[in-house]
Amino acid sequence: MTNLDHSSYVTTTEALETLYGTVARPSLVKEVDHIHPAYRPFIEAAPFAILASSGPGGLDASPRGDQAGFVHIEDENTLYLPDRRGNNRLDTLRNIIDDPRVALLFLVPGVGETLRVNGTAQICVEPQLLARFAVKGQLPKTVLRINVTSVYFQCSRAVIRAGLWDVARQIERSALPTAGQILKDISAAEIDGEAYDKALPGRIADTLY
Repeated sequence: MTNLDHSSYVTTTEALETLYGTVARPSLVKEVDHIHPAYRPFIEAAPFAILASSGPGGLDASPRGDQAGFVHIEDENTLYLPDRRGNNRLDTLRNIIDDPRVALLFLVPGVGETLRVNGTAQICVEPQLLARFAVKGQLPKTVLRINVTSVYFQCSRAVIRAGLWDVARQIERSALPTAGQILKDISAAEIDGEAYDKALPGRIADTLY
């Protein structure tokens, strides 16, 4: 890699703003401090979101998905996000305990615009709240109560450039290593990758909720 001198990097806000230019008025107007009625449909239609958090152990961006509307709008300032079964690493929840700030990026299949929500989160275990989010008789272990501080849509450029919803640009799963192959390689064959892959579909089906 070529070594670059200090002048090759942008190190001040002033230099950054000079490089990129003035912010367009719509980019400022679109940000509000609550769930505006114009933004509500995006949350209600989204079956997938990325939840970002920060803590002493570093940063985390975690995929969250379920049926459309799985993130519940309680009111214009509050969202509820059930924490479904996973790998029990608890990266996001550990971060929230130390730093409640979170960010959500909502994606709706077929739609170019995404929705960004910033706020602070609390981890709730109130029985009646957990019961509201039961699926197939299974309760989430916790529900995140997110106090919304900022909401705005992101234009479709990134999705268009990526061809994210273009079926013709999808690749075969076999083009990438399987979960078992990855674990086998990283663990120096401590984990039996073939056995892991064989058991994975059933394990996911049995532990989806």
